[in-house]
Amino acid sequence: MAEEQLIDDELLDLKPVAHLRAKAAALLALTLLLILGAAGYLLYARGVFEPTQRLVLTADDSEGVAVGMDMTFSGFPIGRVGKIELANDGSVRILVDVPEKDAHWLRQSSVFTLVKGIVGGTTIKAYSGMPGDAQLPADSVRPVLSGDATAELPQIINSAKEVLANVAAMTSSDSALGGSLTEVRKLAERMQGQGGALGVVLGSDEEARKVTQLLERASSVVGRMDRMVARADSQVFDANGVMPQVKATVEQLNGLLADTRKSMAKVDAVLADLQVVGSNTREASTDLGALRAEVESNLLRLESVLNDLQRKWPFAHKPELKLP
Repeated sequence: MAEEQLIDDELLDLKPVAHLRAKAAALLALTLLLILGAAGYLLYARGVFEPTQRLVLTADDSEGVAVGMDMTFSGFPIGRVGKIELANDGSVRILVDVPEKDAHWLRQSSVFTLVKGIVGGTTIKAYSGMPGDAQLPADSVRPVLSGDATAELPQIINSAKEVLANVAAMTSSDSALGGSLTEVRKLAERMQGQGGALGVVLGSDEEARKVTQLLERASSVVGRMDRMVARADSQVFDANGVMPQVKATVEQLNGLLADTRKSMAKVDAVLADLQVVGSNTREASTDLGALRAEVESNLLRLESVLNDLQRKWPFAHKPELKLP
């Protein structure tokens, strides 16, 4: 009781605030102005006061479309659905408000789509393929192309079921593919056997063995031929072979021919002397006999070299090559 009495005494001691009613009214008015200013700013930010032009889109169904949803162009909102109404012919009219600053993106050839996705909401999109086309006027009526991804789900599921059934039929043990895989497995096992791939191609391991033996014999014959050719090459073209000997014989023959030419030159000189001097016939005859003997000696040596050259290969009449 004492505390309550003390509080009442303190309240009685308080002085009244001057112009309290006016101050309260001013505070309420300021609060109201702040609320109206915030609301106006929000409306301005939302483009309510921005000049717009009307675009009418017609569709068969308005499912998923709501007032206030955006119409986008290249991912940016350029319009907002202001109203949805039902026409007399049963179609749906979607009234879109497009700001005048963004209206230049819409052309006479623009296409509008209404897409209902599996994930996410419905979207209205505008596409302008020819930027140089004339600008779309206000209050234009354009059809909207509808696309519902969920409408194709039953068909996709049925197709998937058919594919799975076909795969199951193809992979069963009694299917043609299963039989083919079995044959391929058998073929692989035969290829891993003794005959390998050659036995599979020829039909049996015995035939593959014959082919292998034939290849080995052919390889042996080729080796022997290589050795024979090497030995023949050494016998013909080595330092002690036939060709160096033939070369030496030819050089010797060239020397003999040179001696013969010298002897013939001397004979010519003697004959000239015989024609000029007739009195020295006896002496010239003696010199002529000596020269004749020298020429006959050179001719005999030349004949011997030619016979020797004919006996050697490859100038012999019946050349014979003896291989080891």
